[in-house]
Amino acid sequence: MAEAGEKPGLALGAYLVASRALPFMAPALLRRRLARGKEDPARWREKLGEPTSPRPEGRLIWLHAVGLGEVLALRGLIVEMARQAGATGMGAPEFLITSTARSSAQVIGANLPPRTRHQFRPLDAPAYLARFLDHWRPDLSIWAEQEIWPGAVLAADRRGIPVAMVNARITAESHARRRRLRGLYADVLGRLALTAAQDQASAARLTDLGARGLRVTGSLKSAAPPLAADPAELARIQAQLAGRRVWVAASTHSGDEAEVLAALPIGDDALTLIAPRDVTRADALADALCARGLSFARRSAGEVPDAKTQVWLADSYGELGLWYRLAEVALIGGGFDRIGGHNPWEAAALGLPILHGPDTANFLADYKALDEAGAAMPLATGGLAAALASPDLATMGARAKALSDRAQGSLAPLARDLLALMRGAG
Repeated sequence: MAEAGEKPGLALGAYLVASRALPFMAPALLRRRLARGKEDPARWREKLGEPTSPRPEGRLIWLHAVGLGEVLALRGLIVEMARQAGATGMGAPEFLITSTARSSAQVIGANLPPRTRHQFRPLDAPAYLARFLDHWRPDLSIWAEQEIWPGAVLAADRRGIPVAMVNARITAESHARRRRLRGLYADVLGRLALTAAQDQASAARLTDLGARGLRVTGSLKSAAPPLAADPAELARIQAQLAGRRVWVAASTHSGDEAEVLAALPIGDDALTLIAPRDVTRADALADALCARGLSFARRSAGEVPDAKTQVWLADSYGELGLWYRLAEVALIGGGFDRIGGHNPWEAAALGLPILHGPDTANFLADYKALDEAGAAMPLATGGLAAALASPDLATMGARAKALSDRAQGSLAPLARDLLALMRGAG
């Protein structure tokens, strides 16, 4: 590991020089994104390092992940770090989560752990990073998955802020691209005080790029607590749907939806919830439902299913915790579209049996563990209707919940080691 404050090498130095030009372009680029609805009108200047909330008193841990799934995966680690810090007399620290995607901010607000707030990550230019670090003054910086920015790591390192990477995952394709800049990545990764990879393959690729002392801790997504849902809204909808069998197709793409439509209708008392991954596709999905003569309601229009409604189109942001609580079984999308699958653990944490398509490339170890435990069922094309009638679904859900509970209890060693890095720890 590089010594704190060590002078950057040639490649990292060249990167820093180039990044100084970013402020000449960034405001105009962000305004154009704002005009297209891709930035938050009230908060887009956070990406220029300008805070929109005060720094809390006490020690602060800054965690960063790029998008919604990665951000939500950090919640379990935050809860465990807070628990351990309180139990050891250290006093629970405050937490700051940063992310890049606008959708992550729209959902994480309802799922923030105690003592946690969210901001958008500043762009990787020295002026923006200095403004951000001057305000927030973190005592520890934690980066998740594949997201790590050279300027931010160096800026923290120069201030003596320990930097760690957790839930690290790097594909063969990403490794091949980054290997062309191995000097840059070796300089950055060598400054990390701790690196925890999801799997052995990622650990080997990161080691080749210059990381040292890696450990394999598995995916944080399996250890995340259940997604939130408004209790009053849940009770209201449960009363409206009393007596109906409800199942959900979650985070779907066109291939997943083709499987769902091919399986419908599945019974007079059944209600199918379809929650598309990208809600802007909801109009096209509504057209497909109309073409098949299926009766449906749209959540975005405030429509509520009646006794004859066959499909509820869940075209809203941030309500997956609600849909999982209403359902008896979940098809997790991304498995029929060469997407690589989506996160099954959010459903597992709420005790749902899990169905999924053949493509699980992004979650190979996760689906393997669930399949082998009898908590999930892989489907071939055309197999959905039979799976929804399987007598094994009830026991599958209990097994999924047990695996999720076990994973949530496995975070203690990583949380302990991260807390030990924090400035002023002990």
